[in-house]
Amino acid sequence: MRIALGIEYDGKDFYGWQAQRNLSTVQGTLQDALGKVANEAVFLFCAGRTDAGVHATGQVVHFDTRAKRHIDAWVWGTNSHLPPSIVVRWARQTDYSFHARFSALARRYRYVIFNTPIRPAILSNRATWHYYPLDVERMQQAGRYLMGEQDFSSFRSSQCNSKSPMRNVTAFNVERKGDFVVLEIEANAFLHHMVRNIAGVLMKIGGGLKDPSWMQEVLQARDRRAAAETAPPDGLYLIQVRYPEPYLFPPSSPLFLI
Repeated sequence: MRIALGIEYDGKDFYGWQAQRNLSTVQGTLQDALGKVANEAVFLFCAGRTDAGVHATGQVVHFDTRAKRHIDAWVWGTNSHLPPSIVVRWARQTDYSFHARFSALARRYRYVIFNTPIRPAILSNRATWHYYPLDVERMQQAGRYLMGEQDFSSFRSSQCNSKSPMRNVTAFNVERKGDFVVLEIEANAFLHHMVRNIAGVLMKIGGGLKDPSWMQEVLQARDRRAAAETAPPDGLYLIQVRYPEPYLFPPSSPLFLI
């Protein structure tokens, strides 16, 4: 059978999603826990690979297994073998045409910035600290240039393996909530470091170092060197993956920070 799972994790303890020898990763830790429940080796496919330090409240994965278990065993049994920083929130049996990555219509990421002169302690790994005041209206204006399908070469890392730099951004918003500046972006898919590179440009614009139109200039350059530094991973969360019917899964858990 094919099983889909909804996963939440704190990325600060892991070297990203993808399993790596002798390194603690989300995929490796989950596969080990699921293997104990299935009593066989399990290989996971995810909706979106996250980098080291990046979090998720709405990651979706799937795996195939010959083990016959009650659907709840994939939640409760797996969680009993997981560290506190990862949890399986739900499990669903699906047909074999479902694929966590290739069936997805869109992914939504949230980037959380703690915008105060003094660095945070408790939030140090869960939000990005930016000490200069950020102008949210300028950031929102800049974000309008991101909309639609276009070439995002200026926002992809040198390690990106995607065959095409074309991506379709369908939603963007940035707003202030007290000391937090929160941006959300949704697209059909994302390039490696794309959201963090966009966040780096937005913080320069919000801080008054660049005009909102700089976002358009960076996009048109199609050159990573034209953009800003890559923003830290601490504030980045994969919060939702959208699928077509009949794959209407439970919503992701709320992000307590905001």
